[in-house]
Amino acid sequence: MRDFKKFEVWQLSHQLTLKIYTSTKSFPKEELFGLTSQIRRSLASIGYNISEGSGRNSDKEFANFINIALGSSNEAESQLILAKDLNYIKESDYQNILEELIILKKKLVTLWNRLNGK
Repeated sequence: MRDFKKFEVWQLSHQLTLKIYTSTKSFPKEELFGLTSQIRRSLASIGYNISEGSGRNSDKEFANFINIALGSSNEAESQLILAKDLNYIKESDYQNILEELIILKKKLVTLWNRLNGK
């Protein structure tokens, strides 16, 4: 059995989720059920899919969940850009989170390739 907490991609996604929760605390109150909720869910979904996939029986099944996590990371990146363009997030926070998200996406692709024997 794989321990999802030992995967670097899960650790990175967890740290990013914590950062986005902190960064979105200052979003406008009217966004609580809009962009605030969406970006939090997208980032949290990355870790959720890594953890769920790690419990599957085969590398093929795990790879499918990594692929879903990658989709969530793209969704989160789009939402992060929107938050920046709406001036909801500080430029420094945006740059920091984006940089870490791009690293995470690259590591997810690497893991997906490894699981698929590529």
